[in-house]
Amino acid sequence: MIQKRRLKIQEVKHSVDLSEEDADREIAEGVQVFTSLKESVERGLNELINTIKEKQKTTEKQAETFIKELEQEISELMKRSTEVEQVLRSEDHLHLLQSLKRVQQYAVDVTLDPDTAHPNLILSDDGKQVNHGDVRKNLPENPERFSKCVSVLGKQSFSSGRFYFEVQVKGKTNRDLGVARESINRKGRITMSPQKGYWTIWLRNGNESYALADPPVLLSLKSPPQKVGVFVDYEEGLGLVSFYDVDAAALIYSFTGCSFTEKLFPLFSPCFNEGGKISAPLIISPLRVK
Repeated sequence: MIQKRRLKIQEVKHSVDLSEEDADREIAEGVQVFTSLKESVERGLNELINTIKEKQKTTEKQAETFIKELEQEISELMKRSTEVEQVLRSEDHLHLLQSLKRVQQYAVDVTLDPDTAHPNLILSDDGKQVNHGDVRKNLPENPERFSKCVSVLGKQSFSSGRFYFEVQVKGKTNRDLGVARESINRKGRITMSPQKGYWTIWLRNGNESYALADPPVLLSLKSPPQKVGVFVDYEEGLGLVSFYDVDAAALIYSFTGCSFTEKLFPLFSPCFNEGGKISAPLIISPLRVK
């Protein structure tokens, strides 16, 4: 009996050994299969990655070529645009020059009216120049005279047609120019605007230029003009007041659609001379009057 049991034990052990060998063999075979599968997947993945990279390189190359073509087209278009702008600028300048010459044919003789001048203003004997003086003169307080605003009107008034005059403003860092209607307020502080009967432009600090519209309009000027031309077309309901840089033959600003119902007078204000620092006068330029 004992012998039989021992034989049985040996048989079981032998069976276990055979089972371990089978398991090892199956594991080895499984590892080999999965290793082959892994290698196959890695090869496929690498091939896919390479394919994608090649496509990306091709796309980038095509895009680079396309971008270069577009940049070349943009460069050519910009060159053409610059050429067109130069032509248009030349034509525009010619138009402005012709426009200025057209309005200059309406030149009128303007002289300053001493009865309207602020007491600190100094007028030349010929009535063509005005500047601010430090001494306030003892003058009659007539209704026509400006009491606070250092301004003076022209003697000549206009209530129809067209007229043009020029003013030399060289050396003036502060000044007002334009036209005003007869009924303007001339006493106390004055706010200049079309609603108040003033169509003017002014310069402050040598570089701040505004058209005194409603509201004021900042003027973008390359440099302050040395001579300003003022043109007025007194057409009912379509009135026009234009300002020109005479030397540059450039339009500075236009008040359009103005409603003129009474006499208009040229207006000049040299502003304060700042204790003699700004001593240059406003000078009405001589023009050939037809």
